[in-house]
Amino acid sequence: MEFLLYPLAFFLLLGVLVAFHEYGHFVVARMSGVHVLRFSIGFGKPLFSWVDSKGTVFTLAMIPLGGFVSMYDERDPLTDLAASPELEGAVGYTSLTAYWRIAIALAGPFANFLLAVLIYWLLFFAGSVQFAPMSTAPGDGSLLQRSGIDSAVQILRVDEAQVTGWQDIALALTKRLGDSGDLKLAVVELESGIEQEIVVPLSDWLKGEDDPDIFGSLGLMPSILPVIGRVVEGSQAERAGLEKGDWIVAVDSEPVTYWSDWVREIERSPNKSLVLSLFRSGIFYELRATPDVRTVEVIASLQEGAENSAPNEIEQGFLGVGPVVIEVEFPLGEALQKGVDETLGKTSMTFSMITKMFTGAVSANTLVGPVGIAKIAGQSAKSGWRTFFGIMALMSISLAVLNLLPIPMLDGGHVVFILAEIIMGKPVSDGFQSAALQGGLFLVALMFIFVTFNDLSRLI
Repeated sequence: MEFLLYPLAFFLLLGVLVAFHEYGHFVVARMSGVHVLRFSIGFGKPLFSWVDSKGTVFTLAMIPLGGFVSMYDERDPLTDLAASPELEGAVGYTSLTAYWRIAIALAGPFANFLLAVLIYWLLFFAGSVQFAPMSTAPGDGSLLQRSGIDSAVQILRVDEAQVTGWQDIALALTKRLGDSGDLKLAVVELESGIEQEIVVPLSDWLKGEDDPDIFGSLGLMPSILPVIGRVVEGSQAERAGLEKGDWIVAVDSEPVTYWSDWVREIERSPNKSLVLSLFRSGIFYELRATPDVRTVEVIASLQEGAENSAPNEIEQGFLGVGPVVIEVEFPLGEALQKGVDETLGKTSMTFSMITKMFTGAVSANTLVGPVGIAKIAGQSAKSGWRTFFGIMALMSISLAVLNLLPIPMLDGGHVVFILAEIIMGKPVSDGFQSAALQGGLFLVALMFIFVTFNDLSRLI
């Protein structure tokens, strides 16, 4: 049933974003007094609809790639007052003041910003546990290696921004795409245990790259390394003298690079005395530990190729340690402030990325369309509800920023027309508006084709 996850996650993601956006327009339109004819999520043939007490038709349509709020306009020749008695005496859109019309146009993007704040508020209040962002030693010739880092590290800050996981690091580094100047990284070297700030000089960093490798170009390799973050009280690990922060580098002289290597060595050595080689605050130690035994039930095939399987019990070693994790949780009020700050930061980053696309610092091929969004939605849903909602918040901000661009057909384009009306003292001519809207429709269609081509190219 996994193949259903991607379309379902896509429809849920886009449906929520569009519903919030259009509901923003709807609420302010109702506040202004204008009569709302139709509130639609999606385009095309309605799947179902209902009419409220004020005569507004609410519709869920077949094509879930947007939505609209249709308002009564007394200039519309298609409006039949005789067939629609509820329109008699109704307030029309063009009879509103320019400021009400601006408020209606901006209400959609504002609703998407508000949705992002609410989601981040929930995420910060609910809290999360993430593996500490650690990297193996950078490769020869990488930017980090040339800047003086030649061993495994844990990353603490990127350009003064505190980071708790690789997603934070990815977003902080994304802001620097196409830049020249100094990138500052605060890291802890696992071997020495010393915190230091590394200055990495950038020169048109990954400028114009279609698929920028922000980690690889620096020499970062996101990993779960065998650094002890927790020692169980009374365990064999405690009796052996292991401590929080110990970096295990070998077991019985066999090197271990990742946490999985370390776990595998422990699990296959029940009741066996092991020599653990480790670094603690820059000092090399060798300790001896004997893993306890625990019985684990596994499912093993009765014979190769057999359809049936039977349970089997095996003995595994157990030492009583856990990796380094970072818990992020805030009280209700502080979580709200963090939600606002996160939304403002992501909004600034989105505007910056759009600006860099126009200047060529960031390739337009990094844009994603419906297919790409469906893939992201499905993958985030598989990763858990926190990841899915985090992607929803980021997409909501992107939708808000996109609609604020001064392109006819978008909310920002409507605002430009209304501002021109305020400055000139009269509405922009119908002919000019019609031509501009057709041009805007053409641009939006071209963008849709372009991002869909990008999506399909990535899949191929």
